[in-house]
Amino acid sequence: MMGIGLGMIKQLLTISMAIAGLIALMTIADLAIGIPFSRASIVMDVMFLLSAGIVIYMGIDSYKDLR
Repeated sequence: MMGIGLGMIKQLLTISMAIAGLIALMTIADLAIGIPFSRASIVMDVMFLLSAGIVIYMGIDSYKDLR
């Protein structure tokens, strides 16, 4: 990891997990009340939710490895 410090890596992990969390919240809102995507595709909502969960899980696992 030449040129990138440990603090920078932790910040990138935190930001990626926060963005994945935001995507998950938007997807749950779309499934529940149809906002912001007007329930265009339930299959895509489920796929986005699974993808966000995987990114959050991988971020947590990577963060534990950095300790």
